[in-house]
Amino acid sequence: MAKSGAFRSSIFSFMSRYDTIVIGGGLVGSAIAYGLARRGLKAAVLDEGDVAFRASRGNFGLVWVQSKGVGVPEYQRWSRLSSELWDDFAVELRQETGIDCGHEHRGGVSLCLTEQDFAQRRQMMERLRLESGAAGFEYQMLNHDELRKLMPEIGPEVAGASYTRYDGAADPLYLLRALHAALLKRGGRYFAQGKVTSLKAAPHDFTVTAGGATFSAPKLVLAAGLGNRDLAAQAGLNMPVQPDRGQILVTERVKPVLGMLTLLVRQMAEGSLLIGESHEDAGLNDATTPAVQQALAARAVRTFPFLRDVRVVRHWAALRVMPPDGLPIYEQSQQYPGAFAATCHSGVTLAAAHALRYAGFVADGALPAELAQFTGQRFDVQKAA
Repeated sequence: MAKSGAFRSSIFSFMSRYDTIVIGGGLVGSAIAYGLARRGLKAAVLDEGDVAFRASRGNFGLVWVQSKGVGVPEYQRWSRLSSELWDDFAVELRQETGIDCGHEHRGGVSLCLTEQDFAQRRQMMERLRLESGAAGFEYQMLNHDELRKLMPEIGPEVAGASYTRYDGAADPLYLLRALHAALLKRGGRYFAQGKVTSLKAAPHDFTVTAGGATFSAPKLVLAAGLGNRDLAAQAGLNMPVQPDRGQILVTERVKPVLGMLTLLVRQMAEGSLLIGESHEDAGLNDATTPAVQQALAARAVRTFPFLRDVRVVRHWAALRVMPPDGLPIYEQSQQYPGAFAATCHSGVTLAAAHALRYAGFVADGALPAELAQFTGQRFDVQKAA
């Protein structure tokens, strides 16, 4: 044991200088770190470990586009770009690591239980189309009978659904594993139990103490999820993220039954069904609650009556990383250039864009105009107003 500890210490000491320090080893931080490593930069990922509130391990794993960007077409374009990049991104990760992320890109439906929901959904989808400009936005509204031809399992209460071809899914746990493996293969380093205890910032010069070791680099990426709120001020950034608790039911394995991806129920490759979604303001409490469990189950059975005969085997909760307006936060610090913010509640959807685009912006030292909508400065303006 003493020898192992000495070996770890010698690694920390010898490898203390990096091109970029990424704080946060979840999907956002790991995707960016891998993107930096594939560009030849030496990246160190400092991860608090499994004691952290990991949104990465508690979600559906959808690569979801159709509901994002109402009133903010930049977010719609960014999400769609990532969805398009995902096809090649999944292949690249499999070739790099041998790990299949379970990516599928076959479109998805957003189900409406009432005619009122259906009408409101139509209005939202049409607004997305009108705001898309030259990029365009294709969608279909499917009434009950049209949807039933695609999903015979729906119940009589389902009024219809919106459909787009942009939506897909991946397995978040395999994705996280693949990103870590690919990072290491490209020469990056991952440090578990790396809770940050000190952060010193100067322009293009950052020193971070974590896990009893010290790291330095000319670039810093804050991708620590809910931890970004406290870290941001130390790097001249504003990241007022807050927790949004979501709960999920997991059923026993059943034969393949759902032919489409939905926000409410998703069938995994091994046959189990995930049932969501919920939103709760519960602070940093990631405990499950019977009331939400019952509500999720009731809605799922109304939507898919066959679920009445399927057993629930697990129930978990996790905390989304939610900026006040639901949009990502991307910014380079004006006070300390070289420090970058990166946070969102769509770590799976945006993983490809983070690895294949955002990491390049960090490497080049400047964010493009297309991301100007997402700086943390918008919250200062809102507060002043």
